[in-house]
Amino acid sequence: MLWTTIHIIEIILWIFMAGSVFYVLFFALASLLPSRRSSSETEKTNEARFSFLVLFPAYGEDRVIINSIENFLKQDYPADKFDITVISDHMTDETNEKLNRLPVKVLQPVFKKSSKAKALQFAMSHTEKVYDYVVILDADNIVHTDFLQRLDNSCRRGYQAIQCHRCAKNAENSIAMLDSVSEEINNTVFRKAHNRIGLSSALIGSGMCFAFAWFRNNVNHLSTAGEDRELEALLLQQRIFIRYEGHIHVFDEKVSNEENFQSQRLRWMSAQISCLLSMLPKAPKQIAAGNIDFVDKTIQQMLLPRSILLLGTAVMAVIMFAVATVWCAKWWILFALLCLAMFLAIPSAMRTRSIFSRITALPRLVLKMLNNIKRIDKSSKDFIHTTHDK
Repeated sequence: MLWTTIHIIEIILWIFMAGSVFYVLFFALASLLPSRRSSSETEKTNEARFSFLVLFPAYGEDRVIINSIENFLKQDYPADKFDITVISDHMTDETNEKLNRLPVKVLQPVFKKSSKAKALQFAMSHTEKVYDYVVILDADNIVHTDFLQRLDNSCRRGYQAIQCHRCAKNAENSIAMLDSVSEEINNTVFRKAHNRIGLSSALIGSGMCFAFAWFRNNVNHLSTAGEDRELEALLLQQRIFIRYEGHIHVFDEKVSNEENFQSQRLRWMSAQISCLLSMLPKAPKQIAAGNIDFVDKTIQQMLLPRSILLLGTAVMAVIMFAVATVWCAKWWILFALLCLAMFLAIPSAMRTRSIFSRITALPRLVLKMLNNIKRIDKSSKDFIHTTHDK
């Protein structure tokens, strides 16, 4: 009776993990499908058709914000076609003075509890001018000089929501390297592969572009620390397709120490649970309406983090081999399929020995993530700030 109970629990756990593994594997394989070259990638034009409002929410980002703004001001795009607004929250007077000397609008809100959602809402409430599109970047983001021109070309195709290719601008240690690899896997599975089979891309929090009218009408619906997931749910509920533009790069600073990694993952895990609880009650209606994008996004919120899956399947395989050898085969198969999926999802340029040698840091990071479980606040509306180390 005891062994039967253990076996049932073990099978249930395997099924639970297998759902996440097969989801990642399916989309890793889907990413290999050929793509149609979009006109936004092939069209070469210097004509500026659309106007952009570029928002930089900046919470205590004194170290990086000036460099990011100075970089963005180098855009090869007509100056009268874009404006920059910095939402300066808890930054020093010295930083604000430097910003005010630049051709940007500086807003200084005072929040009892800060959040990125509040910063975006504050910016839109203080914007009287009407634009065609709004772009959201993080305070540490760096872009190429043709960033807006490439976005303009993409907007010509009528997209109301665009996610650019966010990638690492630093990989100086094992944690930053693994974080950058993880982001590229996300880009492959949740963005590139989804678009390949006609589904919407996931958003990522920065490097996002929205039709100005839509964003202004919907930004006040944001209420949690997972504003990107909330925006995604709003778009999909309204059946607005999210386009992933892999050729438009936004360089982002990756976390490089364990404390920041833990804080960042806590914010993501809390946002995931909050988003799942928000979407589940709406799912039956969306299923009945045939809204596959919304259903897929709801399923995404149920997925286990890949690092936990990787360590969990390997540990279970070893335990089952020691306890009941006949039960371990399915765990080794699951572990192998997950490894295959992650290998396929990693861009070929990143499949180097130096990358895989950093995997020794993974167990420590997984323990940090498991530590976060007891700290998850499913209704958190507070912004958990990830500091920059340099």
